Amino acid sequence: MDTNQINSLVFAYLGDSVYELLIRNHFVNKGINKVNNLQKVVTNYVSAVSQSKHINYLLENNYLTDEEIDIVKKGRNSKVYSHPKNTDILTYKWATSLECLFGYLYLKQKLDRIEELINIILGDNL
Repeated sequence: MDTNQINSLVFAYLGDSVYELLIRNHFVNKGINKVNNLQKVVTNYVSAVSQSKHINYLLENNYLTDEEIDIVKKGRNSKVYSHPKNTDILTYKWATSLECLFGYLYLKQKLDRIEELINIILGDNL
């Protein structure tokens, strides 16, 4: 698949699902079996504020390759036409950049890399 022809917001659209599924799966596998508890714990990782914090952590600690940084920048700089009322536009753009990265990696079938980044995010308890 030629990912050069794909809009970064399409990567983010797909990456949102990939990221949230992996986070949900992690906590279900941890034995959390009440939906209310799952929702509270998962929200700590999938909210725009959390995603913004996670992508900045990955960048600041040099966990990303140059190729991944380029994708993050494209996602962050993409033109968004709206954002949730409960977050500012800058936080939303950073969250979008994390989703963009996961969507890109998924389409490139870099599943090992996705797992590695998820483990960093979950393991470092930001």
